[in-house]
Amino acid sequence: MGRVEWLRSKGVSYKSLEESGIALPIVSMTLNYKKPARYDDLLTIKTKFKKYSSVKIEFDCEIWGEQNDLLTTAHFILVFVNMKTGRPMVPPTEILEIIQS
Repeated sequence: MGRVEWLRSKGVSYKSLEESGIALPIVSMTLNYKKPARYDDLLTIKTKFKKYSSVKIEFDCEIWGEQNDLLTTAHFILVFVNMKTGRPMVPPTEILEIIQS
């Protein structure tokens, strides 16, 4: 959810990205669980862009509970993939401009 909403906040729909033939799968994720969340808890997810290199984009993420307590931290790496070939690809210019700004 965090990466999709981060893209949306930059004016990019993940759905439109896929419709243009580009996927952005998570290829690596590190999680650090600090406290549990319970069913029906309202959670806040904070996603921060970390860095970009060639075909990869990295994010840090925090999940906060209703009592403003940190529940989980995460670091994840995604790769831009051409959906027709299944191969990594350089992101389109409009995405590069967002990442580099």
